[in-house]
Amino acid sequence: MPASTSDSRHGDPAGEESLPPVSPGDSRHQTSWLAAAFGAPAAALLGDRVQGPPAGGLRDWADSGAMTLTGLSDGAPLAAPGAPAGVLRIALDAVAALSRARTGKAVRLPGTDLLGERAAIAGLSRRGPWSAGGAFRILSAVDGWVGVSLSREDDRDLVAALVENPVETDVWEVLERWSADRRAVDVAERAQLLGIPAATVPVTPRGLPDEQAAHRRGTAGSGPRPVLIHGGGPRKHRRRRPLVVDLTSLWAGPLCARLVGLTGADVVKVESPHRLDGARFGPPAFYDLLHAGHASVSLDLTSPAGVATLRRLVESADVVLEASRPRALRHLGIDAEEAVASGTVWTSITAYGRTGPWANRVGFGDDVAAGAGLVVRTEHGPLPCGDALADPLTGVHAAVSTAAALAGEQGCLIDVSMRDVAAFAARGPAEPHVVRQAPDGGWWVETEHEVFPVRAPRAPRPGQRATESGADTARVLTRWCRP
Repeated sequence: MPASTSDSRHGDPAGEESLPPVSPGDSRHQTSWLAAAFGAPAAALLGDRVQGPPAGGLRDWADSGAMTLTGLSDGAPLAAPGAPAGVLRIALDAVAALSRARTGKAVRLPGTDLLGERAAIAGLSRRGPWSAGGAFRILSAVDGWVGVSLSREDDRDLVAALVENPVETDVWEVLERWSADRRAVDVAERAQLLGIPAATVPVTPRGLPDEQAAHRRGTAGSGPRPVLIHGGGPRKHRRRRPLVVDLTSLWAGPLCARLVGLTGADVVKVESPHRLDGARFGPPAFYDLLHAGHASVSLDLTSPAGVATLRRLVESADVVLEASRPRALRHLGIDAEEAVASGTVWTSITAYGRTGPWANRVGFGDDVAAGAGLVVRTEHGPLPCGDALADPLTGVHAAVSTAAALAGEQGCLIDVSMRDVAAFAARGPAEPHVVRQAPDGGWWVETEHEVFPVRAPRAPRPGQRATESGADTARVLTRWCRP
């Protein structure tokens, strides 16, 4: 144990749901946990190949790099509630197990360090009360807290309309003053009406008190529902290398595509020349990490020919990944329910779920995580956890359910809610522990049973580059979209 120069004690025993451990013989509880996390089809296929819920989640958190990104910029790294990195580890194990069940081959996947990959590439660090990326903050309201993201230039431009006054000083100072004498729910609802990602911070992840949570739970008293699965017709394609049409962008959806691609699928990323994936304008190495090895197709979705080509590509797909509001694709004449009925696996990732009163709300990884209660509660107020934490958690959850569907016989609609994924991972208090700083500046965690280091975010060595947008259009359409 290194000699300590700083000591911070943690553990949040009050107000959180405690998750009981699963004993080796408790197969019923394990199956129930896996079904709640990833859906009943995945739980049935996994059996006892994967153990859950996670034990030792604090060590997973410290090892992932996410703990280094959590806390005040001049303070100690902090533990998240629940076991988000532990849930992620189990989800990655599940993807590998389901892939092996389908192909008979082992697959090599990333580990929990994927929580810190973007931060490692971009050089991010903890900077509470702001997020690691700097575009999100949790603000005080008269009756609680509300998280707001200003990730896009349009979001900042809309602040004047939000506060109904010109913004002549720092935008965050304006928002801080404006929210301080308003109810948190009113701040979030007005922001959402303008298309600004915002969410109230609940008291606990289990206590999501709103109408959208009630809609997804269906039955009173049940916990978060990360994945809802609706069955479809018999699979029309059963290819050895499934065709995955990826209509997503940014992080959660492309991470799902990355993982499914590593299990042996052919991934085709579709973009419009008028609206490229926003991640292309971030660190190139991170975009490469998510999209290397995937084909890139560019289609002008403002033209009838481009829309018709997209429909043919969707009809050819084993799997469609999308993260748009349902009405956006219906406007193009593409209906997820019809595709599923004909045997397609359709994975839909949205901030709050594709149906229900909040189906059209917007959200990014940091504000959705805060809206799920996946925050660290301190004397300074709640602080963000990790880097856009709901994004990587959701991407891996979606990959589990998609891998299970590819191992099954039926098409299905997989409805993944980022907020419910984050709330599921946040259940339960952090394990009691002490965080100490060693003379060399490194941080260590001490629990009742072990001592381990807090690791910095890490990224894989640079590998294959992602292709330019549209570089594979002719080749892909010749193969998959013959008239």
